[in-house]
Order: sequence, then C-alpha cells, then structure tokens
Amino acid sequence: MQNPFESGQIKNYLLLYASVVVIMVLFFIATTLFNEDKEVKQKEFNTEPVAKKEKNVTVEKKVKPKFQLLEKAY
Repeated sequence: MQNPFESGQIKNYLLLYASVVVIMVLFFIATTLFNEDKEVKQKEFNTEPVAKKEKNVTVEKKVKPKFQLLEKAY
C-alpha cells in the first residue's frame, strides 16, 4: 500500500474540499445579493368588540341521536 502523503492523494482531496467550500460560499453570496426584499403590508385586525346578534332560536325537542359518543376514550 502506498503512503497517501507521498503519492499526492491528500493534496487532491484537500483541493476538492476547498473547491466545494468556495462554490458553496459563492452560491451563498449570489443568493444574498440578488434576493429582493418584498414589502408585505402589515395586517390590521379589528379589535373592537362585536355587538352580539340575538337570534330567534326556537326550542325544539331533543331528539336522541342514533349514535352516541362513548364516555371514555379507549
């Protein structure tokens, strides 16, 4: 087996690693430079209390449903 330090394989792996890091940094810089900030309108929520609407509810007989929920969850 050859010594990787003597054959130059380590230098090739370090160059490959460095080139990948440089490409990643270039892509990061490219995405941050050309990223346009879009302005979003701030949403305003109506916080005033809503007047209660009275409904004319007629009282009906309670009809026993065909299916009932269980008292316990299993």
